[in-house]
This record gives sequence, structure tokens and C-alpha cells, in this order.
Amino acid sequence: MKFTRKKYRLLMAFFMLGLSLNAQQIDAGKLQNGDLLFSEPVSGRLSEAIDQVTQTHKQTHFSHVGMAILENDAVYVLHASAEGGTCQVTLDQFLHPNGDSTQVTVYRLKPAFQKAIAPAIAKAKNLLGKPYNFSYVLSDTSHYCSEFIYRGFEEDSIFVLNPMTFKNPATSTFSPAWVAHYEKLSMDIPEGLPGCNPNGMAASEKLERLGLLIRPTL
Repeated sequence: MKFTRKKYRLLMAFFMLGLSLNAQQIDAGKLQNGDLLFSEPVSGRLSEAIDQVTQTHKQTHFSHVGMAILENDAVYVLHASAEGGTCQVTLDQFLHPNGDSTQVTVYRLKPAFQKAIAPAIAKAKNLLGKPYNFSYVLSDTSHYCSEFIYRGFEEDSIFVLNPMTFKNPATSTFSPAWVAHYEKLSMDIPEGLPGCNPNGMAASEKLERLGLLIRPTL
């Protein structure tokens, strides 16, 4: 079969596409201390509501975040969950909350900011055992997922707080899920108060996106 210039260009295009796809994935065995694991919404109105009202121009769809740590040749994740509060879990437990599977994207602090990782891990470990912050109002006694990560890196000012909104961007009205959530808590929706969220953190210029997390190659 004659190998034409057109076929050569097509072959190279497929080759470059393959390189691009590989660059968008990271093996779990390549995770490092301080890598941030952002997960897509799992089933549940509140997870979907978090994603809906925290969209950024980068169009990520994250509703949860945790921080990877390496101990005894294994990967663990420090995070705050509705079920366990601030806790340390195995990577497998983080990937399969409540028995569901979730897609996780890995981000890493750029080299200029990696000196903040060790203190952040130490701070996060000191915050383990606190309940989950269902109000999403910043607190010293309970923490939601992105607040927990923010607190870890707070002394090095890695992330910033912004006014929170709970309004559907398409309608500029409060999402029914948030109305029901705060009615259950018997409190006003904390619109405009300072806070943070996974989509906003992922948009930080201090992070680089490594790609979708895949299982280690055995």
C-alpha cells in the first residue's frame, strides 16, 4: 500500500491525539502529597445544586474536593464529608462514596507554591474529627469540603474567599434544593457571605490540571 503524504498527516494526527489523551490522565500511582482531588457530583440534589451555583468560566463540574497524602506506600485522602466530617480515608473509599463511583480530576500546586503542602497537611490533620459544616458559613468548629482544604492552606494564602451565591445563574433565584436545605436548618440562606467552593478552587492560577485519575497499572 502506497504511503502518501495525506496518510502520513492522518497518522500523525492520530498519534498526537493519543498523546493528548494520555496527557489528560494520571495514574493513581503517580499521585503526590498535596495533590487535590476534585470529584464530579454524585447522585443527590445538594451535590447538583453545589455544582450549579459555583460554575466558573473554566466550566468545571465539581462538587467535592479532597487532598491526597502518601503514607506507608498507600494513598489516602483528607477531606470533609457529610457522613464522616473531617476525616482521612483510603483512596478507594474516596472514589466510591456510599458505594457509588465518581470521576476524579487531579490538580497539583505549581512548583512556586509547593512549599505550602507540608504545613497544609499538618494543619488538615489537626482538624480531623470535626463535624461537617452543613450551614456553609465559615466556622472554627465544623468544616465543609472546600473550607477544610482552604483552612489547610490558609496561612500561605493559596486560596481566597469570595461572596457565596446560592442562586441559579439561569434564573437568578434560589434553587429549590437550597431553599429546602436552609429551611431544614431553620436559618436564612447565607447569600453574599464569604466562602469557597470546589469549582472556584479548581480555577485558581496557582494550580495545574494533571488530568482524570485512573487506576495504577498492575
